[in-house]
Amino acid sequence: MPVRVTDPTDPRLTDYVALTDVALRRRTEPERGLYIAESEKVIRRALRAGHQPRSFLMAERWLTDLADVVAAAERQGLPVYVGEHDIIEQLTGFHLHRGALAAMQRPVLPQVADLLRSARRVAVLEDIVDHTNVGAIFRSAAALAIDAVLVTPRCADPLYRRSIRVSMGTVFQVPWTRIDPWPDGVGALQRAGFTVAALALATDSVSLDELERRPPERLALVLGTEGDGLSPRTVAAADVTLRIPMAGGVDSLNVAAASAVAFWALRVPPAVHT
Repeated sequence: MPVRVTDPTDPRLTDYVALTDVALRRRTEPERGLYIAESEKVIRRALRAGHQPRSFLMAERWLTDLADVVAAAERQGLPVYVGEHDIIEQLTGFHLHRGALAAMQRPVLPQVADLLRSARRVAVLEDIVDHTNVGAIFRSAAALAIDAVLVTPRCADPLYRRSIRVSMGTVFQVPWTRIDPWPDGVGALQRAGFTVAALALATDSVSLDELERRPPERLALVLGTEGDGLSPRTVAAADVTLRIPMAGGVDSLNVAAASAVAFWALRVPPAVHT
């Protein structure tokens, strides 16, 4: 049976405390091996991906909408906490208008070499600290057939609640892991047979149109942080520096928008049947 909660300081709800405190959650979630899935759609996608729940927290009405999930949790002996909106808001720090949360076990990340083995298109996110941009890039990666995403040590956590929500849960379907050290990892990509393309403004950059006409068989696209862009070491180590042709006096796009443009332009060409 669902567990009714009336006290936002209930120690059983520790996983859900202060979800809006980014600095706190960024540290404690990986330490405790968990992440938070928010909304029915995201929870269902996490479960379909095989991720294991620790517990659920929801408002009353979601007992009906998530009846099958609640029943499965009860069969596994997992707690399903139910509370009034004001109690949940005091606990989490925000109004839960999407109705349901799940504390999920954080999966073990694969090795870089394992992700690269059969990949043809890879995205590398270098030090992108905005969780919204990370989530949006994952959504584009899922939609535009990127085989894997690699994130550098200082990049924002793809499993942070905002990243997951913006990605609409696609962080669970695109294989990803951290690449460390970086930018030394550029060499590892090249040794694995990838052409490494850095998206950056540089005097010797090549137009995306040019690479699109003859896309490499295996390609790693490196996207940089929102403010400073890619590090000079990364640009120097890459095989090619790419720019997106612009009009209207605009010299750059938001990194999430730029990723979508590049992913689409450099997608794997369809097979030619004879």
